[in-house]
Amino acid sequence: MIRASSQKQARQIFGPLIMVCLMIYFVYHIFQGERGVLSWLRLKQKITDSEIVLAEKKNQKEVLERQVYLLRPDSLDMDMLEERARIVLNFAGKNDIIIKE
Repeated sequence: MIRASSQKQARQIFGPLIMVCLMIYFVYHIFQGERGVLSWLRLKQKITDSEIVLAEKKNQKEVLERQVYLLRPDSLDMDMLEERARIVLNFAGKNDIIIKE
């Protein structure tokens, strides 16, 4: 009789204990898992950072495209040509002030 009641108590405790363990397991993986909330937040931050870098690169590209456009034969800008020649050939005019970095 004692044995039967202890087995019955063990079954009553064992079922809920398994359920609690399963809940703890799933709740842990909701936050810490490979596809959990924390991973999602990290990925969201990475996307935000990458979008900022992309915007900077697009701005740099636009500046370079404008400079290239000004150096094309059909739209040659003499000031841009002189500026590029001075930079590439390392020339300076008489009245130019040179600041070394």
